[in-house]
This record gives sequence, structure tokens and C-alpha cells, in this order.
Amino acid sequence: MASNSRKSLAALALAALAIAGCTRDKPQTASAEAPPRTPPKTYSHDPYPSTYRAYPGVLTAITGGTVYDGEGGRIERGTVILADGKVQAVGGPDTPIPDGATRIDASGKWVTPGVIDIHSHLGDYPSPGVEAHSDGNEATGPVHPDVWAEHSVWPQDPGFTRALANGGVTTLEILPGSANLFGGRSVVLKNVPARTVQQMKFPGAPYGLKMACGENPKRVYGSRNQSPATRMGNIAVDRATWARAAEYKRRWDKYERDGGDMPSRDIGLDTLRGVLAGEILVQNHCYRADEMAIVMDMAKEFGYHVAAFHHAVEAYKIADLLKANGVCAAMWADWWGFKMEAYDGVTENIPLVHNAGACAIVHSDDPNGIQRLYQEAAKALAAGRRIGINIPDEVAWEWLSYNPAKALGIAERTGSLKPGKMADVVMWNGNPFSVYTRPERVWIDGALLYDSNDPSRRPVTDFELGQPGEGDVK
Repeated sequence: MASNSRKSLAALALAALAIAGCTRDKPQTASAEAPPRTPPKTYSHDPYPSTYRAYPGVLTAITGGTVYDGEGGRIERGTVILADGKVQAVGGPDTPIPDGATRIDASGKWVTPGVIDIHSHLGDYPSPGVEAHSDGNEATGPVHPDVWAEHSVWPQDPGFTRALANGGVTTLEILPGSANLFGGRSVVLKNVPARTVQQMKFPGAPYGLKMACGENPKRVYGSRNQSPATRMGNIAVDRATWARAAEYKRRWDKYERDGGDMPSRDIGLDTLRGVLAGEILVQNHCYRADEMAIVMDMAKEFGYHVAAFHHAVEAYKIADLLKANGVCAAMWADWWGFKMEAYDGVTENIPLVHNAGACAIVHSDDPNGIQRLYQEAAKALAAGRRIGINIPDEVAWEWLSYNPAKALGIAERTGSLKPGKMADVVMWNGNPFSVYTRPERVWIDGALLYDSNDPSRRPVTDFELGQPGEGDVK
């Protein structure tokens, strides 16, 4: 019996080898390829897309002026050429000028990139400043990432044209207010006359998320016997919210990867998911150094990044931490002391942050201040020089254009006078760090939108035109 079993096993082994050999000798039949997988349906990440179209411009050569390129460069008797909405060339007096160019003599004047204000509430708190126009704070709860600033922007706000004509502001970020820990989405706008906010939206600019720490949220909600009422309550609510957002992101990521049942939608958590995915930039209202340090640690805990701390009156105390974490500080020149968390501000804040190698920005947070940001930068520049921080004028211009462009995620397209970038340009009638200087001409995407010498190029909003009198109605 044992002998027969061994023979049977041997026969099976030989048969297996024969089958294997046959398999090797025969060509393998290619398996049918699986049909391409159709991605599951998901929500739009940009349901209100920009409809911005640049105003028409002409081939323009601005010659003979002092040029600050926005990235620290300076050219005397410089030439800036604008064509097809872009900066075509920037150079010295020997730069070739294309045939047919409109020539602008800037001798004795200055030419810079347009000013970018990273912190504005124009349109959300427009002029006249009445209660009916107060649309910047959804102060009905501390967590409101579901609201979007653009849905309150009134394009007829006269502040937009004042910022253009008096301040040389070509781009600005409109933020919700700071009553809430999570105030909602911000939007980046080109400062052009338009009927709708979508016609002003900077095409392709990332959204922002306005957050706030410190006194404002705890004062607003603590006074109503709600949470948060303390700084520790602020952070506790923040962390709980980010934990929910992380779980929401995991569910949606899995659904979009594997399919199955679509998760329930939450408009606010859509925004926070966008932050955790790196699509939306955090713009954080924060004054005190200790709180900024805590927020940077919280960002590491949940895997997001703070683009900039706004107001940041104590940024000089942690400039090294800001540099190490790649976080900008958007600051005033000398606003301080109007509440306790603003008490320890110093006029040297901006140059101290710059001198430490961190990203310094001058911002407004004010409809009048936005018209004089270049003067704010001048005050900070002078304060730095008084303590021995000698920053050249052309380098300080980074605070007004290139650095805010970086913090808004648009520096590849605007913020400096480099070939191929948007032709957002200001020609000033003198040194732009002088209180006696004003914009003389302003171009946005190569279109001349303001000319102090041409009344037809001084934009006026529909609201400012007024209403017809009874006798004027036909």
C-alpha cells in the first residue's frame, strides 16, 4: 500500500511539472483591463468663481523715474514697459522701447508695484458707516467658518475708489471681523470698479480663513455668559473645532478616494477641510506674543499653517519664531494702547521683525488708513533708523507689495515689477515715503484706472453720484 501511494504521489508531481512546463511554453493571455474608475460626485470648492476681466490697456513705457521693483531692487532713471496687461520689461534708461508705445515721463517721480492691503473691511463695513451697512461680524456664535466675506461686499463702497486714488492700492483682502474665533472666509479683490463682487475677485487667489484670538472673542461671548469667556476657553473651542474638522476631512477624503455613500455636508467644515488640505490660508487676528506662539503650536497639532498674524503688536518679541515657522506679521506703524493686549506695542515693531529675517507687512484695518499705507511704512522706517536699523527705502517697499502678496498666495502673479507679472503699477508724484506725495497715475493689469491730471480717470461709485431730485425724474 505504501509503495502504491508513493507511485501515485510521484505521478502527480510529474503531471504538475508537465502542466507548469506547458504554461511556460504558451503565451500568457492578457487579462482585460478594468474600465477607468469614475470619481464619485463631490461638492464644488469654488461655487462663486471670479468673473474678473481686466480693463483694456495700451502699450505703455514709463521712463526716467526712480523704480522700486518690490523685491528690494532700485533703478535710477528706470524704464517700465507694460503690454497686454503684464509687465513686459523693467530696466535702466537704455531699455528698448517698443514702437507705438505711449510714453509717460516719470522724471523726478517714483514708480512702484501697486500697494496690497492684506487686512481690509471695505465693502463689508462701507461708507457711510451706518448700522444698515454693518455686515462684517456674524456675532451669533464663536465658530462661523460657514460665512464668506464676499457675500457682504458692496462694490459701490466709496472706500474702494479712495484707496485707489489716494493710496495706490491695487489689490486688497476683505476679511470678516474679529468677534469670532472662526470669523469666516476672506476674499482677495482687484481694486477695480465693478457691478458685482465676482467681477472684482482676484482670479485664482486662494481663499483665506479669518481667525481671532485674545480679547475680542472672550469679551463678546463671555459678556453673554457663553463660551469662550477666557483665553483658555478660546483655545479649547479652537481645538475642539479643529478636531471635528479633521474627522470631517477624513470622511470626505475616504469617500472621494473609495466611493460609497456620500458623507453629510457641512458648509463651515468645508472651509476648515480646505485649510487642512492647504487650499485656504489662515489669516489670524492676534496681538500678544504668547498667544501667537500658542497658535503656531496648535497649527502643528492639527496640521495647518498660519499665513499671517494680523495686528501683531508684540511680533517683535517672537520675530525668531515667526521666521522659523514661515509666518508673516501684518502690523500698524504706531497703533497701540487702545486695549490691554495692544499695550506693549512699539513703533519699531515692523523694522525689528524685518531685521530678524521674518516677513513684515504694513496693513490698514481702516478705511482711512488704507489711503496712507505708504506713510505708515515711512513712519516705521524712520522708527527703525532711529535705533540703528537702516533699511533702504526700496527694501521697505516689500512691506507694501511683495510680502502681502506672499501671505495671500499670489506673489507669483503680482506684488513686484517683474516681467510676466500683472501690470499693477503706481507712479507717484514724489518720494512715496513723504507725507507730501500722492499717486499720480495707477494702472491695474496695464489699464490706466486713475490719473490725477485727467478728471475722466478719477473713478466715482454709483452711490456717490447721488439720487435725482423730484424735478429730475422724467
